[in-house]
Amino acid sequence: MKQWMLFLALWPLSFSLQMHQQVGPNECSNNSYVINVMLMNYSDFPTSTDNVKLAVNQALKRVQDEFQVSGENVTVNATFHSFTSSLYVSQGCRTSTCEGVELIKGIYNNGTLGCAVIGPACTYATYQMVSVDTILSLPLISVGSFGLSCDYKVNLTRLLTPARKVNEFFSYFWNETQLPFKTTTWESTYIYKRNENSEACLWYMNALEAGITHFSENLKFKEILRTPDQLKKTVTDPDRKSNVIIMCGSPADVSADLGMEEVDKDIVIILIDLFNNSYFRINSSASYMQNVLVLTLKPANSSLNTVQTEDATLVTTLFYMEDNFIVGYFNAVLLFGHILKKFISSQSPVSPLSFINEFRNTTFEGVLGPVALDEFGDIDSNLTLLYTSQTADHFGILLHFNTQKNKTLMVTTNPDFVWKNNMLPSDIPGTGPHVLTIAVFTLTGIVILVLIISLLILRKYRRDNKRRWKKWSHIPPEEILPLETSETSHVSLKIDEDKRRDTIQRLRQGKYDKKVVILKDLKNNDGNFSEKQKIELNKLLQIDYYNLTKFYGTVKLDTMIFGVIEYCERGSLRDVLNDKISYPDGTFMDWEFKISVMYDIAKGMSYLHSSKTEVHGRLKSTNCVVDNRMVVKITDFGCNSILPPRKDLWTAPEHLRHADVSQKGDVYSYGIIAQEIILRRETFYTRHCQDNKEKLYRVERGKGVKPFRPDLSLETVGEREMEVYTLVKNCWEEDPDKRPDFKKIESTLAKIFSNYHGQTNESYMDTLIRRLQLYSRNLEHLVEERTELYKAERDRADRLNFMLLPRPVVKSLKETGLVEPELFEEVTIYFSDIVGFTTLCKYSTPMEVVDMLNDIYKNFDHILDHHDVYKVETIGDAYMVVSGLPNRNGNRHAVDISMMALDILSFMGSFELRHLPGLPVWIRIGIHSGPCAAGVVGIKMPRYCLFGDTVNTASRMESTGLPLRIHVNGSTINILKRTDCRFQYEVRGETYLKGKGTEITYWLTGTEDKKYNIPTPPSVENQQRLQDDLAEMITNSLQKRENEGFKTRELSRVPSYRSGTLEYLQLASTEISATYL
Repeated sequence: MKQWMLFLALWPLSFSLQMHQQVGPNECSNNSYVINVMLMNYSDFPTSTDNVKLAVNQALKRVQDEFQVSGENVTVNATFHSFTSSLYVSQGCRTSTCEGVELIKGIYNNGTLGCAVIGPACTYATYQMVSVDTILSLPLISVGSFGLSCDYKVNLTRLLTPARKVNEFFSYFWNETQLPFKTTTWESTYIYKRNENSEACLWYMNALEAGITHFSENLKFKEILRTPDQLKKTVTDPDRKSNVIIMCGSPADVSADLGMEEVDKDIVIILIDLFNNSYFRINSSASYMQNVLVLTLKPANSSLNTVQTEDATLVTTLFYMEDNFIVGYFNAVLLFGHILKKFISSQSPVSPLSFINEFRNTTFEGVLGPVALDEFGDIDSNLTLLYTSQTADHFGILLHFNTQKNKTLMVTTNPDFVWKNNMLPSDIPGTGPHVLTIAVFTLTGIVILVLIISLLILRKYRRDNKRRWKKWSHIPPEEILPLETSETSHVSLKIDEDKRRDTIQRLRQGKYDKKVVILKDLKNNDGNFSEKQKIELNKLLQIDYYNLTKFYGTVKLDTMIFGVIEYCERGSLRDVLNDKISYPDGTFMDWEFKISVMYDIAKGMSYLHSSKTEVHGRLKSTNCVVDNRMVVKITDFGCNSILPPRKDLWTAPEHLRHADVSQKGDVYSYGIIAQEIILRRETFYTRHCQDNKEKLYRVERGKGVKPFRPDLSLETVGEREMEVYTLVKNCWEEDPDKRPDFKKIESTLAKIFSNYHGQTNESYMDTLIRRLQLYSRNLEHLVEERTELYKAERDRADRLNFMLLPRPVVKSLKETGLVEPELFEEVTIYFSDIVGFTTLCKYSTPMEVVDMLNDIYKNFDHILDHHDVYKVETIGDAYMVVSGLPNRNGNRHAVDISMMALDILSFMGSFELRHLPGLPVWIRIGIHSGPCAAGVVGIKMPRYCLFGDTVNTASRMESTGLPLRIHVNGSTINILKRTDCRFQYEVRGETYLKGKGTEITYWLTGTEDKKYNIPTPPSVENQQRLQDDLAEMITNSLQKRENEGFKTRELSRVPSYRSGTLEYLQLASTEISATYL
C-alpha cells in the first residue's frame, strides 16, 4: 500500500519533467501556433464544450484578422479536448480528478501539447498541473481556479477574480475607519459556508476561513456557520459574539436561508456575488436585503460593434454578460494573441520561460474593454459594494475598490441605511459607554463582595484551626524528606517479579528525623479528625515496643493525610513466607525459626492488648513486617475509627456477621497467621475449597458440629509440634470465650522456644544472634546459586544478541553504548523474493503463509552457515544478504554471495510447500557489488542497516530479474573475473534499471568446478502470463491435496541442520567466525 501511495505521489513529478524536457520552441514556430482548450463535456457546466467553443473560435478569428492587417503570415488554431467525468455529476468541480490530469497526459502522449493551455477551471485540477513539483513549461490560462492553493504559480494566469483579491478587499474594509458611514475598525466576523455553494463561492469562503491570510490574522474572533439553523440563531441571538456575517451566493440564497426570520437591527450581512450582473440591469431590491451589503464586479462598458459575428447566440452571451466564464475564455484567446504579437513583432524566439513571463504585468484589450494582469498573472478587477436604499427599495452603489491599486472610490457619502444614524454598526454587539460603565461597577462590586466573604472565611478557619491544633498537630511537610537513591537500595534477595511492588512501596517512603519511614494513606482528605480519632492518635504516639512499629504522627501532603510509621526493610511476613528462594525451608525457615516468628507476633499483640489502644482490629500476615534483623513487628494497629476493619480471610466469624473489633477477634486472626507460617501456603489453605468468597461464606455461616476452618492435621505431627498445633486450633474456636488470650499464647510459645535449647529462658540477644547466623549461612549458599544463574543468563543473552546484530556491533554497544557508522569500499548485496507471493497468499490462510516463509527462510539460514555472509533482514517475502561487512574479506564477498545464491537456487528446485503439494516455488535473485555505509539505526530495537546506492541497485537487479534466475550486475561479474573461481554466466543484454538507466546485465548459471542442481526457469511465454499459470497450478495443487488428503510431513533440511537442539541455539553456536546470525 505504501509503495502504491508513493507511486501516486511521484508520477506527476516524473511526468511533468518529461513534458518540460520535450515541450519547446519547435512546437511554437514556423508561423503556426496551436492552443489546447480543455473543457468539460456537460451542457449545464459554464465551461463545457457547447458553451465555450463558439466564443473561442470567434476570438481566434479576431486574432487571425489582426495578424493579417499587420501583414504577418501567422496561423493560430485551437484544439478542443473535452471529457466526461462521472465524479463531476456527484461531486461537482471539487475533486482532484475532475479535469486536467488524465486529459493532459493523453495530449502529451499524442505530441500535441501546443504553445499554451486554456483551462482547467477547477482549482483542484489546476493545482495538479501548476504545483511546485509538477510545473508545466508553457503558459496555462485558467478561467476559474479561484483557490489560494493556485496563488503565485510561475506559469498560471487567471482571468476571473481569485480569492486572494477578495481577501484583500475584506482586509481593507475591516480596517477602514475614514469612511463617513464606517468610523470603527472591525475585528470579528461570522463566516457562513453554504453546502450548495458554487465553485467560486467554495474557494472564496475557504480563503476567508483559512487562518494563514492577512485578513484572518487580524481577527480576534472568527466562527464558521454551516447550516441555515445556525445562521438563523446567530441573526437573532442577543448573546452573539459579532454583528458581521460574510456569505457567498445570491439574494435568493439569502431569502432561502433566512426564511421569515426577523434579523436583529445591528446585523450586517456581506454577500459575495461577483458574477451576477443583474444588480445593474434590474436594481430593485427586496425587504430581506435591507441588512445586506453586496460585493460584486463593476460592469465593463461594452458595445455591439466590438465583436464582428453573425451568431446571435454569441452576441447575447457576451454583451448581456450573463456568463463571465464565456467572456473569460474569449479574453484568454485575445491574451494569447496579444503576447504572441509582441514576440513576432520583435522577432524574438518563442522560448518557454520568456513566453511565460510576458503573461505578467501586462494590459490587453479584452472583448469588453481593457484587462489588466498583476505581477503574478492574476486579473485586477473593480469590486463594487452595493446597499439597499430604505426609501427607494433599490440597490445603490456604496463604493468601488480597485484591486490593482488597493484604493477606494467612494460613490455615496450619505447612504440611506437601515442601520441607526445611517452608520454601519460596531462589529461587537452591545458596545457603548453606558454598557462599559455598568460592567465596571458590577465587576467592582463583585470583587469587593468576594474579598469580604473570603476574609470572614479565613478568620473562621484560623480560629478553628488553632483550636484543633491544640489537641493534634500534623508533622510539618518540610520535615518529611525524600530518600536518596543509595538509601532505597536495601538488601533484598527477592526475584525480579517483586520489583514492581518494591517500586510502588518506595513511592510511599520518606525520611523523618533521620529515620526511614512509611507514609500510610489514612483515607482522610482534610485532616479534620473527630475528638475520638484524636484520642486514638494520641494513644498510638505513646506506644513504643520492639515488636510493634513506631507511629510518629500524621502529615498532610498535597490534599492527602498520611500516617508516618516506622519502616521495615524486608517487607511483610506474607512476602517472606512466599519467597522460598531467599528463605528456604529446612536450611533457614526451620521449625525453630517458625516458632520464633509466632513468638514475636504474640509478644507484640500481648503488649498492644495491655496498652491504651487495647485492640488491633486488622491483624493479618500483610500487617506483620520483618526488619533487617529478622525481627517480626506488627503494624497498622489502632485508628479503627479512621480505618474501619474489612471482612477478609483473617476476620473472626463473629465480626463477619457483625462488623466490629475485639481482642478475641485478634486471637482468631493470629491463628490464621500461625497456619500460614506453619504450612507456608496461601492464606486459609484448604484442600477442598479454593474460592475465597466461598471460604468467607462458610466461615460466616458457622453451622454444623464442626465449623469450617483451614487445614491443620494433628495425625502426622510429632510430639514437639503437637502443642503448637493444639494452641493454633484453640485460637480459631467458634466461641470467642474459649480462645486463649495473648498472655497465655506468649507464655506457651516462650516455654516451647526455651525447650529447644535445654534451658528455661533465653535472652533476646541470644535469639537475635542465632537468627543472624542462620541467615548468613543461607545467604552464602544463595549468592553462589545466583552467581551461576547470572552467568548462564548472561551467556544466553550474548547468544541472542549475536543472532540479532553483528558481533563487533554488540561488543561496541555493551562497552560504549554507541556504534559509529562505517563506510565499506566494496561489498556484494543479495536480494531475492518469491514470484507470485500475492497470489500464493490469496489461496493460503495466514498461518499457512507464515509456515511457508518459515520453511523457506530457515533453510536459507542454514545455507548461509556455509558462506562468509551476513543476513541483513527479511521483510515479508524479501530476503537480503550482504558479504564484505562487517568484516572486510577482499574480493571474496562476490564469490561467497554468488555461491550462496547458487546453493539457494538449487535448494528451491527440490522444495515443496506443505499445504500445496506439487506446486513449485519460484524466486527471483538479484546481485550487485559496490560501496555502502552501515550502522545501527534507532535506540529501541536497534537494527544494523545498510545505506547507499548499492542497496537500491541490488534491489533493482532483483525486481528486473526473472523467476529461477540469478540476475547479476556487471560490477559483480568484473570482481568474479579477478578471482580464481571460474563462474559460468550468460549475457542477458541491456536492462533498464530505474534511476540508473540502461546497463548490460548477466545471468549467473553455475561454476566449472561444481555441478549445481539448478531448476529449469520457466519460458518467456509462461512469464508473460505468470499470474494465470500460477493461479492454475495452485488450483490443481489444492485439488490434489483434497483428493489425496493433507498430511503433515517433515521439512526438507540442508545437511547442516542438527536435530535435537533448539534452533536459535544452533544458529548462535555456528563456528564460522565471519557469520553473525
